[in-house]
Amino acid sequence: MLRRTSSTPSTRKPQRLVRTLCAFLLIACQLGAPPLAQAQLLPGMGDGEMTASTERRLGDQIARELYRDPDYIDDPVLVEYVEDIWQRLLAAARLRGELTPELDERFAWTVMLGRDRSINAFALPGGYLGLHLGLISVTGSRDELATVLGHELSHVTQRHISRIMAKQSRQMPLLLAGMILGMIAAGKSRNGDAGQAVLMGSQAAFAQSQLSFSRDMEREADRIGFGVMTQAGYAPQGAAAMFDKLQYASRLNDNGSYPYLRSHPLNSERIADMQGRYQFRPGSAIAMPLLMEHAMIAARARVLVRPGVDVLRLWIDAAGSGEFARSSPAQQAGTLYAAALAANELRDHRSARALVERLRARTGEDARAARLARLLAAEIELSADAPAKAATLLDLQAKDRPEMLLAAQVAAATRQPAPMVAPLRDWVASHPRDATAWRALGHLYGAQNDTLRAIRADAEANAAVLDYPGARDRFKAAQEFIHKGGVPIDHYEASIVDTRARAIEVLVREQAAEPPLK
Repeated sequence: MLRRTSSTPSTRKPQRLVRTLCAFLLIACQLGAPPLAQAQLLPGMGDGEMTASTERRLGDQIARELYRDPDYIDDPVLVEYVEDIWQRLLAAARLRGELTPELDERFAWTVMLGRDRSINAFALPGGYLGLHLGLISVTGSRDELATVLGHELSHVTQRHISRIMAKQSRQMPLLLAGMILGMIAAGKSRNGDAGQAVLMGSQAAFAQSQLSFSRDMEREADRIGFGVMTQAGYAPQGAAAMFDKLQYASRLNDNGSYPYLRSHPLNSERIADMQGRYQFRPGSAIAMPLLMEHAMIAARARVLVRPGVDVLRLWIDAAGSGEFARSSPAQQAGTLYAAALAANELRDHRSARALVERLRARTGEDARAARLARLLAAEIELSADAPAKAATLLDLQAKDRPEMLLAAQVAAATRQPAPMVAPLRDWVASHPRDATAWRALGHLYGAQNDTLRAIRADAEANAAVLDYPGARDRFKAAQEFIHKGGVPIDHYEASIVDTRARAIEVLVREQAAEPPLK
């Protein structure tokens, strides 16, 4: 499990998403923390291991806070890339028997992306995993990224969080509450002292003690994670390359630049154990070839962390440098992608268009890379208020999420929503927790003056991010619209609204009964 550390919270702008997540990790990692007096207990906590249902509820409580955080990002291109790796790892874990049917059904198995440049990833209770864009940006292949995700997945499937908490005080989940609030307070105020005050009142002195899983658990996650990623078809050389990078980075870790290494210390025993697993023939290469597609994905991650105007301009300049001409085709594709996206972020659409055309010429013979270049070109045209040009770049019949969401933006901008309503409606039927798709569908319904369905889509979007009170309010608004009359009502849709309103009301009551994170 990974965490973010900061030695000067009052002088550095807090990284909101990471600090909130780090707060949860404290509860799983404090050894020997004293109990809180007269604290209310979470249901299902006994002397044994935390139940799967209780762990999921605790994870949902944390996830609700993360979905509200400005650092949370649902970028369709990056999410699709990570999700493809994630689903293959889950399938391999099922095949190997690491992921039991009970956990498969009860846990969320959701990867949440954070707009943070630090090299970090983490596991949370209930099957939630977090991944910083900074980590994506330094990987050189899918195989390296699969190594990290497989390791964190194994922390969850082996119930490491639950096993640690079971050894601690039964009041441990409530220690979590104060810590999370302290981190959120520090993040939302520009003065770290505000959060520090809350943290001190919540046993935050333990933050400086052991914050890692036990060495046995780390070795177990190494072993099982390696088996899962290779079972999923990823090359063991990718794991070796990632481990080699981390081992090198461990020598530079004194300044806290590598949070992964702070929570996953590469002691000599672990290094020897991992090297024993990465057995290769003498002379075999560890480095994985850089593919255009991954170079472009890593470039997108680097830009979307919002590194600042000066850095964005440096990437634009890099596309015309002498070093660019000497780099490999994959490196050139990554540089051009970063430059075009950076220009778009700076609203320099003329430069963005020129750069993306160079990118499309460079990637023409690589189907996966060419698709990413085409989607970026459509993204640039939408940003430049040229939806008609964007439409010519998109396949309106495509069923993949990034293209579909871009096409939905085009449909709304050109006031021709009808062609995209059915595809999005089918998508959310099979992906009901896709809040971004629900909101896109709501915009299309609004453009059609279909107010009832637009309100319901907004309600479902709130439910997808676990904002049940917000969902309840929108369903109530839909019911009021129905009762007000004056326009023809689809009685089938009205029935769905009533059914969903009752279901959400139950979830609101269950949420209210949970010990609050305060």
